[in-house]
Formats: sequence, structure tokens, C-alpha cells
Amino acid sequence: MHPPEIRARARRLYLAGATVAEAARAVGVSYPTVRHWCKIRPEPKPQGTALRCFRCRTDVGNPTDLGQYAYLLGLYLGDGYLVTTARVPVLRISCADTWPDLIDACADAMKRVLGMEVQRVQQQGCISVQSYGTHWPCLLPQHGPGRKHERPIILADWQREIVTAHPGDFVRGLFHSDGCRVSNRVTVRGKAYVYPRYLFTNESADILGLCQWALSLLGVAWKMNRRNSLSVARRDAVAALDRHVGPKS
Repeated sequence: MHPPEIRARARRLYLAGATVAEAARAVGVSYPTVRHWCKIRPEPKPQGTALRCFRCRTDVGNPTDLGQYAYLLGLYLGDGYLVTTARVPVLRISCADTWPDLIDACADAMKRVLGMEVQRVQQQGCISVQSYGTHWPCLLPQHGPGRKHERPIILADWQREIVTAHPGDFVRGLFHSDGCRVSNRVTVRGKAYVYPRYLFTNESADILGLCQWALSLLGVAWKMNRRNSLSVARRDAVAALDRHVGPKS
């Protein structure tokens, strides 16, 4: 079984004017196989999300917005889950009713990355933003049975490249799902001080580690304030996160 990108390349060469023999030599596949691809059994036209899956196609006509992908990945790792047992996989991300702009941002990210259609389903206290698509599992290989904190969460090499290029978008997704910006109040020698800080809480040590890594890419100082929570409290670090994350709304 040859990878689909090899077959697609052979067909592109043939349709561009190459002979079957030339296309076969170019892709390193036997003449009868390439002849079967190009003349006897042409590649079926992809439908739905197959047209936009940048993991399956190298010639996507509507390129994925990788910054939006990094943001959606952060949301998924925080409050999302991917159902693959249904006839068509469905990505669902829970967004609190309190933050209508976040709900819009989540829906927009799904549309920009892969979703052909996005639905909003009212749940108790939250909106489930969801999108059906056969190719969602291609873009979110972290899906699996059970809760995320009970299984390893490791980014694929191609995902790490995207996050490295767009760490601010990834961090924004993480903090928009499992983070918050609060006013911290302390009293020193009888004098009260109030300063802002960000908190990110997650039961998965792997997801916490990804947040730490992305913050370090941005040059944002952080520290663990609890076993399952990290804090960003230095004035310059909070200012940096304000630029990348901003308040929920």
C-alpha cells in the first residue's frame, strides 16, 4: 500500500503532461501501478474535510491558518474532546456561557482550521462548540480513551513545529480554556497590595509541561504555585501575557 501523497504526486505529474513511465520513475513506483492510478482507476474526488486536511494533502486549496490551529490545539487540550466512535468523528469544546467572545473565537478557529460547519449546543452552564469531520483525528492525534490526565499527552513533531512558530496562540488557547487572570491581594507590614497575575490549572502533568514550554518560548517567567497549577506574577511577564492572551470576554 503506497501513501496517498505518492499517488497524488504521480497523478499531478501525469496530468501536467508527463508520460506514465516518466511519472513512475519520478515517484519510484512500478509502471503498472502508476498506470492503474492514472488511467484505469483515477483518484476519487475528495469530499468534505478531506479537501482541507493539511496532514493528508500537500496541495490544499484553502491552506490552514496555523496560528488558529495552535489556538484550537490549546483549547482542545484544556476543555475539548474528540469523539471517534460515531460514524463521523466530532470535535467538541466546552465554553462557559460567561464568555460569549470566547465562544465566537472557538467557533471561528474550528472553521478556519478544518470545520465545514460548526454547531453550538447549549449545555448546563456552557456551550458545546462542535464540528463533525472525518479528518479531525488527523489533526488531533492526542485523542484517545479516558481522561487526558490519565494517559500520556505528547505533541507530534509537526505539532511542535507549529507551536514553536506560534507559541502565543497556543498559550492563548490554553489560558482561555483552563486559565484565568486574577487580582492577587497581599498584605505586607500592614499595607495592602493588589497586583494582577495569571493562573493555569490542569491535572495533566504533560499539559502543564506544554504550557511551561510555550511560556518559556515567549520568554514569560512562571512558577508552580501548586502541584497542578502554575502562576505568572512578575509585572513584565503579566504584561507579556496581556499582549498574547488578554482577558476572557
